[in-house]
Amino acid sequence: MSQNNQNVSSTTTGGSKKSFFQENEKSIIFIVAAIIVLILLYIGYQKLYLAPRAEKASSEMYQAEQYAMIDSLQKKAIDGDGSFAGFKEIADEYSNTKSANIANAYLGGLYLRQKNFQEAIKYLEQYSETGSAILDPLVIGLLGDAYSEEKIYDKAANFYKKAADKSSNTFTTPVFLKKLGLVYEELQDYKNAEATYEKIRNDFPESAEATTIDSFIARVQAKQ
Repeated sequence: MSQNNQNVSSTTTGGSKKSFFQENEKSIIFIVAAIIVLILLYIGYQKLYLAPRAEKASSEMYQAEQYAMIDSLQKKAIDGDGSFAGFKEIADEYSNTKSANIANAYLGGLYLRQKNFQEAIKYLEQYSETGSAILDPLVIGLLGDAYSEEKIYDKAANFYKKAADKSSNTFTTPVFLKKLGLVYEELQDYKNAEATYEKIRNDFPESAEATTIDSFIARVQAKQ
């Protein structure tokens, strides 16, 4: 290639690059500015909106929790007392906060005690797992209870199994396993019922459930 051609090629390439950045300079600046604005909006949303709401929800929770401990005041725990919000308002008005999430768990448990199983399911299914080795399996187990009371045994079995697998311990796991076995019996799945009861006997021999589990095993064996 001649020197003149090289110069022409170099000039053309350089001109093309310069033209590209010039043509896109405004777009690039706009994109960067938009990203910065979005970041600032997110930080502002977290600090100026979510944080105060979370703090207010947490303070409202205290009185509702006090009411929840007294059977005769459970309605106030759910609906509030006119001065303090109940769990229902906290769950609805302070969504995206930890307090609202815990309020869903409380509501599920309270409605379950009142035998209002549909409402219990509604709020328990809105609960988001927190990673807690105690609360998460308990809420999942409550869902199993609600579906069991509604005689939707296949769903109940799924939730009891999930609750038992979620956190293995000698206190809650045998309870969920026993409930799982009973649901399997309702489904006439006696083989899985027997395997579940045997898991209690073998893995949790010191549990209260293990003291009578042999009779449960004998019962399902007789039905196979």
